[in-house]
Amino acid sequence: MTTRERGGLLRSRDFRLLWTGETTSVLGSSIAVVALPLVAVVTLQASTFAVGLLTAVAWLPWLLIGLPAGAWVDRRPKRPVMLICNTLSMLVFLSVPIAAWCGLLTMTQLIVVALAGGVAKVFFNVAYRAYLPSLVDKEQLQEANEKLQGSESAAQIGGPGLAGLLAQGFGAVSGVLADAVSFGISVLCLRSIRHREPERPAKTRSRLRDEMREGLAFVVHDRYLLVLAIFGAVSNVALMGYQSIEVVFLARDLGAGEATVGLVLALVGAGGVAGAALSGKLAARIGTARAFVLSEAFGALMMLLGPLAQGGWGLVFFVAAGFALSAGVVGSNVLNATFKQRYVPASMFGRVTASMSVLSFGAIALGGLLGGILGETAGVRQTLGLMAGLEVVAVFALLFTPIGRCRDFPAERV
Repeated sequence: MTTRERGGLLRSRDFRLLWTGETTSVLGSSIAVVALPLVAVVTLQASTFAVGLLTAVAWLPWLLIGLPAGAWVDRRPKRPVMLICNTLSMLVFLSVPIAAWCGLLTMTQLIVVALAGGVAKVFFNVAYRAYLPSLVDKEQLQEANEKLQGSESAAQIGGPGLAGLLAQGFGAVSGVLADAVSFGISVLCLRSIRHREPERPAKTRSRLRDEMREGLAFVVHDRYLLVLAIFGAVSNVALMGYQSIEVVFLARDLGAGEATVGLVLALVGAGGVAGAALSGKLAARIGTARAFVLSEAFGALMMLLGPLAQGGWGLVFFVAAGFALSAGVVGSNVLNATFKQRYVPASMFGRVTASMSVLSFGAIALGGLLGGILGETAGVRQTLGLMAGLEVVAVFALLFTPIGRCRDFPAERV
C-alpha cells in the first residue's frame, strides 16, 4: 500500500521530516526577509540603495558559483550537503543579534551575512531539489511539490507578521535570531531522516569543468528548459526589483509602522497557499503548460495595482496586487519544479538546475540592485510601476514560445 493510498505523503515519516524542516526554515527566512531590511532601515538608518544592495548580495552567489556548485552536488549525496549548508546559515545569522547586543553591528556585517547565507543557499537549493525525487516516487512529485510549496507559502504568511511583532516588541534583530533558530530546527529534522540515497553507478570521473559544460549544453539545446531559464531571468529582475524596495515603500512612502508592514506582507504571502493548492487542479483542467502561463499572467497583471497604493485603506491595492502575484508565482513554481524533476535525468539534475538557476536566480541580484538604484534616483513608487510593467512584457513574450503554444509540458525529452 502506497503513502497516497494511506492518506498522502504526510503519512511518510521521512517526507514529513523534510517537510517540517523546510517549512520551519522558510518561516525563519520569511521573518528575516523583513527583519534584515528593518534592521538596516530602522536600526542603521541605511539608504534605499543600501537596502537594495542587501537584497542583491544574497543572490549574487548564484552568478559566482552556481555552475560549479551544481556539478559538485551531482557528485555527492545530497542530505549531508543540506546539513552543512543549514548549519552554516544558522551560525552566520546568529552573528547579527550577537553583534547588535554588543553594540558592534554595522551595515558591512549585514551585507557579509547576506552574502554568506546566499552561498549556503546555492548549495542547499541545488541539493534539495535533487534530493526530493529520490525520497518520493515519480508519480508523487506533484503532490510533494504542492505540499512543500503550500506549507512554505503558509510559513511566509506568518513570517512577515512575526517579524513586525518581534521588531516592535524586542527590536528588529530578534527576527534574525528567529531565522538562526529555524535553521537549527531544520538541521535536526534532516539528521533524523532514515532514507539513504541510492549509490550512483561507478564511472570514470570527468573534470568539473566538463560536467558543468554538460549541464549548460543540456539546457541550451532544450527548447523548454531554455525558455524557462530566460523567462525566469527577466521575470526575476522585475520581481526582485519590486520586492527589494517594498519595505521602503510601505515604511517611508506610505508611513506604515513595523507591525503594519509585517501584517501587509503576511496577507500578501497568503496568495501562495492558494496558488499551491490550485495549481494541480488547474493543470488537470487546462494542461500543465497552459496552467503555468495562466498563473504567471494573472500575477503579472494584478502586480500593476501595487504602485497605486496609498496610506490607510489605500494599502488594499498593495495587498491585492501582492496576493495575486504570490498566488501566480507559487502556482507556476509548483508546475515548473514538477516538470523538471520528471523531465531531467537524475544523474544530471544538479547541473541542469544550477545552469538554469545561474541565469534566473543571478537575475535576482541584478533586480535587487536595480530596484535600489532606481528607487534612489527615480523614486520608489515609479520603480515599482516600472518593474510591474517589465513583468507583464515578460509574460506576454512567453506566449510566443514553445511553452506558450502547447497544452502540457512533455513527460520526457524527445
